[in-house]
Amino acid sequence: MPTTQSHLTALTRAAIEPLGYELVGVEHLGSGSPHAVVRVYIDRSDAEITLHDCEQVSRQLSAVFDVEDPISGHYDLEVSSPGLDRPLFTLEQMVRFRGHCARIKLCKPLDGRRNFEGQLAGADGELLMLEIDGEVYKLPVDQIASARLVPQF
Repeated sequence: MPTTQSHLTALTRAAIEPLGYELVGVEHLGSGSPHAVVRVYIDRSDAEITLHDCEQVSRQLSAVFDVEDPISGHYDLEVSSPGLDRPLFTLEQMVRFRGHCARIKLCKPLDGRRNFEGQLAGADGELLMLEIDGEVYKLPVDQIASARLVPQF
């Protein structure tokens, strides 16, 4: 039985939170292909993520995934900090970064477009509010294919 994204996320969260890390999100890319990747983004509130942190989480997840076997076939496990162009996986994360610039890609077009870039302006129920040039767009959260912060220098 194939693993659902929510099951993989829950399994990962249960494995790493006791170590003191926040799970930002999990991506399962290329499912069923010979080059499948499970990418796990971690963070912590008290310090920057180091290579040692990524190694520790990778060892923990490898052990848990070996026992639970949540993914069929071969895959590469990657553990990373979210970086400057932090991916946003949940509405709560998008609201947390209110006021920051983000790039949002929708699964299907809304008003003739799929790609949006603007300032995160909060939420209205299950709609993400994104301000672009003074206009507020309401994007359905269930239609968001990807969301990332845009680094500002």
